[in-house]
Amino acid sequence: MKVRGIKRGQNIEILEELNNIPDGTEIIIDVEFIANQIIEPQPPLTNEERLARLNQLFGVH
Repeated sequence: MKVRGIKRGQNIEILEELNNIPDGTEIIIDVEFIANQIIEPQPPLTNEERLARLNQLFGVH
């Protein structure tokens, strides 16, 4: 069985239903990651950048 998930801290959130595995069952997971989906952390926006994005969102020029 192969399922997809998302790592959040030390947890892996499974994106599919696992109805055929009873709760409390011990499982072994073989972890692989999709390299092109790893996103570099972005630095926080300055107040000016935040205001410019909000103005763009609301159509203010």
